[in-house]
Amino acid sequence: MFRIGNGFDVHRLQEGLPFRLGGLLIPCNKGCVAHSDGDVLIHAICDALLGAAALGDIGVHFPDTDAVYKNIDSKILLEKTAALVRAAGYTVNNIDTIVCLEKPKINSYILSMREMLAKILAVPVEQISIKATTCERLGFVGREEGVAAYAVTLLQR
Repeated sequence: MFRIGNGFDVHRLQEGLPFRLGGLLIPCNKGCVAHSDGDVLIHAICDALLGAAALGDIGVHFPDTDAVYKNIDSKILLEKTAALVRAAGYTVNNIDTIVCLEKPKINSYILSMREMLAKILAVPVEQISIKATTCERLGFVGREEGVAAYAVTLLQR
């Protein structure tokens, strides 16, 4: 039995905050405004995994109204999400993602992000895909006001 899930996340960018993406701290003059560490890529992946397993969404399991999750490392949220998915009887077949941002350019970090995510999810790195695109200076991403990420996953029982 196969299950497909989609995930999406967006965060506003603000100068002087750390920028975390795919479990890495990436040099940038702006970071995400968020209750957690603001890692939009991991948040989108969590939502895709939870959705595929019909377990709700990231806000149900890790609400931004709970002080326990204030400034939490999103890698911990991904570990907890993976445990929920495994407990429901599923394994990750693959994950495909897109990150939308103007700056910084992340191509040189993609392999390290894939390796980080694969390690957390206990899957081969070949099962994790990360792509990046700009928004051609259009919208909030194009104006460098925010960053967005999309994820799709295929789970197998």
